[in-house]
Amino acid sequence: MRDIAIRLLRASEIECRVSTINEKGLSLLLFKDARVDQKILDETFTPFGWKRSHQAIDGNLYCTVEIWDEEKEQWIAKQDVGTVSYSEKEKGQASDSFKRACFNWGLGRELYTAPFIWIPAGKADIQKRGKEEQKYYTNDRFSVHSISYNEERVIDSIIIINSRGQTAYSMDTRKNNGTKKISSAKKEMEKATGDMIGTNEIAEFEKELERTEVALDTVLKRYRLQSAAQLTPEIYGKAMKSLKNSKDRTAA
Repeated sequence: MRDIAIRLLRASEIECRVSTINEKGLSLLLFKDARVDQKILDETFTPFGWKRSHQAIDGNLYCTVEIWDEEKEQWIAKQDVGTVSYSEKEKGQASDSFKRACFNWGLGRELYTAPFIWIPAGKADIQKRGKEEQKYYTNDRFSVHSISYNEERVIDSIIIINSRGQTAYSMDTRKNNGTKKISSAKKEMEKATGDMIGTNEIAEFEKELERTEVALDTVLKRYRLQSAAQLTPEIYGKAMKSLKNSKDRTAA
C-alpha cells in the first residue's frame, strides 16, 4: 500500500463557495464533496478495498475510513469528526466527518495550499439586500476552469471563471517559484477582515510577518484556516503573541 499514490483533484471535481462578501467584492473557498472522495477511493483501492463506518462520541459524529493493506493483510483506519450542518444536522455531520477522514488519507489535501481568492466587484454580480443583517449577496456561481500542482502537491496555478464564463481570478506561480511576498499580506487582510481587525492591527501583523519572515500561509495552516477571511480577532491575538515570541530570522 506504500507505493499507492492518491491522485490530485481535477478542476471539475473542485467547487467554489463564497466565504465573505461586501460591496468591494467577495472571497472564495475551494472544497470537494463526498461523491468525489468515494470516486477516488474506488479508483485507487477498488470498491472492495475500502470501507467507512460512523460512531457517536460525546454527541459528535465520527467517521472511520479503513483501507485494506494487502502486505499486512489487515485494515488500516483513520478517523475524524464532523461539524454540525444547519440544514440537515445528521446528514451534514455524516458527510463532513467522512470528508475529513478522507483528508487524513490525503484525498483533496492539496486544497489547503490554495491561495487567498478575492473576486473584485467588477467580476461578480454583487447586490444589496436592504436592511437585512447580511447586506450583500451574489447569484453568481464560480467554477475552477483549470488547475495545476507542483512536485510537492501544492497548487501553483489556477483559473476561476464566473457564471458568464469570464475569468474572475487567476494565479500562476510557476514562473516566480510560487513565493508569496510578505507585502501582499496587508492587502489580503484589508480585503478579507473589514471591520473585524483595524488598520493598526493589520499594519502590526504585517510588521511581525516581515520581521520574522514567516509567510501568511504558514500562519493560516497553523490555525487550520484556508484564507485570511477566517482570521478572527481571537486567532489574530494568538498569532501575534506567537510571532512576537519568535526571533528575527536575520539574528538566527
